[in-house]
Amino acid sequence: METPESSATTLASLGQLRQLLKSQFGRFALVGATATGFQYLLLICLAELTPLNTVACSALAFGISALFNYLANYYITFKSDKRHAETLSRFTVVAAIGLAINTLVFYVAEFALPHYLLSQGVATIITLISNFLLHKYWIYK
Repeated sequence: METPESSATTLASLGQLRQLLKSQFGRFALVGATATGFQYLLLICLAELTPLNTVACSALAFGISALFNYLANYYITFKSDKRHAETLSRFTVVAAIGLAINTLVFYVAEFALPHYLLSQGVATIITLISNFLLHKYWIYK
């Protein structure tokens, strides 16, 4: 049974979540987390069900999830009013940079870590920072 204290805590947590999602970085993080979840699902499927090596699987999963990431950031995170012709070309450059960073870090991490998902985790963290800065200051503004 829920107590008044736990109800108040739940409501406070929901309020904090709403505040976070009102911020641009909060929306960026949510979109990124969703795109990353999709990327990881694709990575697992490709790595477990195809003969491709894990570096190729990681790069392919990154590329496929990039389309969702572009559309969600365009409409939800940055609420851009720029034409797709302008933003998509910039996003493609940023996605290529992200793909290069992701693939390079994944490749190097594979030598040090025991499982490809750990390597992808390291690559994701490093790619996140550069992606946010490029999205915020170049693609949508």
